[in-house]
Amino acid sequence: MSSNNSEWNSSGQPHTNDGAHVPPQGSSAQADGWSEGQAAQGQPAQAAPPQANAAPPQGQPYAFQSQPHAAYAPYTPYTPYTPQAAYAAPMPPAPAPQKKSRGWIVALVAVVLLFLLGMFSVTSCTSLLASSMGMTSSSSSSLDALTQDAVGVITISGTIQYDGTSASPEGLKSLLDEAEANPHIKAVVLRVDSGGGVSTAGEEMTEYLRDFSKPVVVSSASSNASAAYEISSQADYIFANSSSLVGSIGTAIQITDTSELMDKLGINIQDITSSDSKDSTYGTRPLTDDERAYYQSMVDQINEQFIQNVAEGRGMSVEEVRALANGLSYTGTDALENGLIDEIGTKEDAEAKAAELAGMTTYTVVPLELESSDISAMLDLLSESNAAADGVQSDSTASDAQAIKEFDDNGIAAQ
Repeated sequence: MSSNNSEWNSSGQPHTNDGAHVPPQGSSAQADGWSEGQAAQGQPAQAAPPQANAAPPQGQPYAFQSQPHAAYAPYTPYTPYTPQAAYAAPMPPAPAPQKKSRGWIVALVAVVLLFLLGMFSVTSCTSLLASSMGMTSSSSSSLDALTQDAVGVITISGTIQYDGTSASPEGLKSLLDEAEANPHIKAVVLRVDSGGGVSTAGEEMTEYLRDFSKPVVVSSASSNASAAYEISSQADYIFANSSSLVGSIGTAIQITDTSELMDKLGINIQDITSSDSKDSTYGTRPLTDDERAYYQSMVDQINEQFIQNVAEGRGMSVEEVRALANGLSYTGTDALENGLIDEIGTKEDAEAKAAELAGMTTYTVVPLELESSDISAMLDLLSESNAAADGVQSDSTASDAQAIKEFDDNGIAAQ
């Protein structure tokens, strides 16, 4: 300690015993926090913070000081700026309502369809079994219930051939026999919609109708031609529409020669026959001149019978019918002029005419039908269902169905 009894305070600054601060030696009063005025008045100015590690006055012990931090604000951690929305946050969309399951509806429909399919299959199998066992029946049950005079209606539709339907000799004869045996049926209307068919079948049916004892009136639908017209010519009266196709008196035999096609395809067909002309209709070679003359003679012979039947049935001379026998169909209007029909009229007109010819003033109309499931019936439906937009039958499909049903190894003549 020095003799002036000065001491160092805790801040490292000297002070006197009387409490007055003394500026350190070797430094100005201003530098030590004393202003000139304060020094003169003996008052200390605001003390300047001591410098860290400053050397003590001469002869005083050396002390280290830490740097004060009071001059700075306490450290605050950095918080990232979060932008605030200027508007309220949008409301989340309401959840879509759940659709009700309709699976049970689909299942119900499927069950119903399966049930109907099963019923249809059972019915089809039953019909097929009945057909294969020959279980066919007529409309005799409805005829037995007749209590008044009636006109029976027989429909001849499709190809004239041997298929057991009403368009065949067997079917037509069965229906005519029913009408003949029933005392309430006084007359018959033939509803004809056919373009012809096998000549022999038409010839037989012509004979059956000629031998029928009760009045017969024909109602022509879209077509009443060829063998169908041969049958119709035996009726007592013939109706047709103005646009009906009537007539087509003629006979044809068609033989297809595919020999050149087979040669191009490299197919060689050899026919082993008992005579030279046995394979003339097979289509594997051209006809010889003699064979062509032979078939032409056959056609002329069959067609002459056709002409004879029409002349007898219509009360015309053979020459008059032969003049019309060009193989072409006439409209109902032209057929009325040339004598092939008697009147333009509908099915109802034909029924009224039949009742008139039978002398009936009051009557009912009953259908005379055969129930059959023969495959030819389906082919007839195929022929009937293919009509063009203008109502004229499509030749392509109808001719295909007719060709299937008229197929014969010996080339049967068709009318």
